[in-house]
Amino acid sequence: MTNVHIGSSFDDFLRDEGTHQEASAAAAIRVLSWQLRQQIEEQGISKTELARRMGTSRSQVDRLLNADGAEIKLSTLERAAKAVNRSLVLHLA
Repeated sequence: MTNVHIGSSFDDFLRDEGTHQEASAAAAIRVLSWQLRQQIEEQGISKTELARRMGTSRSQVDRLLNADGAEIKLSTLERAAKAVNRSLVLHLA
């Protein structure tokens, strides 16, 4: 029995399995969450302060920082970036 995925990339494998878009979106959210955690640590911002700056609840900040596969709105990401004096940049690849 031959493995049809030998020699293909991981992206190819995910496309073949029909999960590439979902996996890419989850990875992007995790990266953004990690970057946000780095910024609040570097700037000494508490979760409570971040929530205040974003105009949201502490529990929403926790969901954003944990990014455990939850769907996060673009507007939430934009508010979070602004709260740490950064901007959210998106592009099509």
